[in-house]
Amino acid sequence: MEIKRIVSFLPSATELIYEFGIQDKLHGVTHECKYPEEVISKPQVINTVIDSEKLSSNEINTQTCKLLNEGKDIFVLNEKNLVDAEPDLIISQETCEVCAAYTNQVSKALQILEKKPIIHSMDPHNISEIIDSVIRLGDILEENSRAKQISDSLKDRIQKIKNKIEGSRPKILAIEWIEPFFTAGHWVPEMIQIAGGENLVSKTGEHSRRMSFDEISKSDPDIIILMPCGFDTNRTISEYKKILENNEKWNSLKAVKNQSVYAVDANSFFSKPSIRTIEGIEILAKIIHPKEFEDIVVSKNSFCKIK
Repeated sequence: MEIKRIVSFLPSATELIYEFGIQDKLHGVTHECKYPEEVISKPQVINTVIDSEKLSSNEINTQTCKLLNEGKDIFVLNEKNLVDAEPDLIISQETCEVCAAYTNQVSKALQILEKKPIIHSMDPHNISEIIDSVIRLGDILEENSRAKQISDSLKDRIQKIKNKIEGSRPKILAIEWIEPFFTAGHWVPEMIQIAGGENLVSKTGEHSRRMSFDEISKSDPDIIILMPCGFDTNRTISEYKKILENNEKWNSLKAVKNQSVYAVDANSFFSKPSIRTIEGIEILAKIIHPKEFEDIVVSKNSFCKIK
């Protein structure tokens, strides 16, 4: 079956479709699909009931937990835009029901659409699976050559970082949510390891989970990297100032005393299993081993030292 019309329920898939150069086939995206900038003009088929721009970290967490406990959806389907899109293919995920449209939205879409589309789920949990997902989607969309070019380029960038790593590995704690504290799971521990750090608390492939301050304190990190899911660098710094800057227990940590706390643009480079996670590894390398990787150029405002 030739795929002429695509709907993406997943920002990382949307980014990849643009990398393939077939964005003209994309007829529906989500509220979270903001890269590249021109995607904002595409019809939205998915939106959220949580206004994260107006809520604090704690309020976002409370509302999310309440919806999940009540069996209610975090994401809503724009039925008109979906029907108008007439998709041959819907790309979705089953990695996290909080981060992107999930099984419920796919089921509803299939109920609404008369012509049933192909459903492709992208569910990587580590870096190699992220790269493999490029090849698999390229195969489905008959973009095999471009997919191989992209995957080879990503592998080369990773290898260049690995080749420069030698000597000591600072202990790194990545935090995915500040209030309450959450570990950074899935692909992030591997990103840290590739970038020359020793990841603390979480493990590659594991889901993110709540983390006590006692766990943070006992792990005794050399560097703390704050990457709240869906937040950019500026939003993370703002949350830090409101929640942690004057927290006595937090300020007793070695990394804080040594002014080794960083904020990163999690929304662009860490929260999603997209090909931009490779730039996330480059960002981590610059944080963990600044002298060795001073020549690597990363996106503006992609990270910032807080303390």
